[in-house]
Amino acid sequence: MEQIELFQVESPCRGICQNSAKGFCKGCLRSREERFQWFSLSEVEKRKVLQTCKQRWQRLLKARQDKLETLDSKKNLPYGMTEEGIKDLFDDIE
Repeated sequence: MEQIELFQVESPCRGICQNSAKGFCKGCLRSREERFQWFSLSEVEKRKVLQTCKQRWQRLLKARQDKLETLDSKKNLPYGMTEEGIKDLFDDIE
């Protein structure tokens, strides 16, 4: 028996609407097909798309965190900072 949905599933569109190199929208992480077919999908299918987007988001966050950790693994410096840059920031304090 299918559960009756009381609320319509709204589009996850955030108005950014730019494709990434892998073909996913940078705003909502839906594929082109998922975006174009959104209004013809059933409520159940829309919820599956939202769940898939959530999984994509989690993978993206993990990949970014892994990249940052790799870049800063030698030193615990803020992203993009060098040891010399940190010293220059604090020269006036000493």
